[in-house]
Amino acid sequence: MPSMISFKNKAIPVYRIDHKANLDMLSNKLKEMEYDFVFRKKLKRVLSVELVRDVAIFKYNDGTKLYLEVS
Repeated sequence: MPSMISFKNKAIPVYRIDHKANLDMLSNKLKEMEYDFVFRKKLKRVLSVELVRDVAIFKYNDGTKLYLEVS
């Protein structure tokens, strides 16, 4: 069962979490990016997030991916 993160009013499942600290870093990074309009617009289409070490891989509904360093 995946963990969930929330950004604004959207809950997004997070898979492959190595450490709890990585999930906390992802949450902090999302708080930093909350005023970036382009990022918020892209985040609306995200289906899931895969967290591998210090990189969050956002998977979109059209099959594309966005890589974001969370450290």
